[in-house]
Amino acid sequence: MLAPAVRTATLEDAEAIRAIYNVEVTTSTVTFDLEPRTLAAQRAWLAARSGAHSAIVAEAGGEVIGFASLSPWKDRPAYRTSVEDSVYVHRAHQGSGVGRLLLGHLLEVANRSGFHAVFGRIVGGHEASIRLHTALGFEVIGVEREVGRKFGKWLDVVVVERLLP
Repeated sequence: MLAPAVRTATLEDAEAIRAIYNVEVTTSTVTFDLEPRTLAAQRAWLAARSGAHSAIVAEAGGEVIGFASLSPWKDRPAYRTSVEDSVYVHRAHQGSGVGRLLLGHLLEVANRSGFHAVFGRIVGGHEASIRLHTALGFEVIGVEREVGRKFGKWLDVVVVERLLP
């Protein structure tokens, strides 16, 4: 397989992103969404991502194999220099460095965009995502206990943070 390349996501990527995301919605706790996204909802999500809060994709051989985005951390104006990251990798490509490539690129985008703090909110027990974030300089700053419920289980959220220069 060719080495993955990272680029800004476009509306044409909506179906590929939706396919990756919906597997996680329906089979895992890595997202707290409970209903799969429709194509229209995925296109709306992409359309809302522009400028510093844009989405990116990793692709190899013309196929989208992962995506990531930056979202506002909170909606109050004083938080405008803080963002939250999201990273999703197609299951066939997990563990191959795609997540690290995407998160590394996302951190560069955040830095160039003038953000100061980048947060990740990771479901408790998702050690691969925690390791990915800590390998790229994030620190675990807390745990939100039993804040989500999915598949009949209470779920914790591990909060990680990285301050940018």
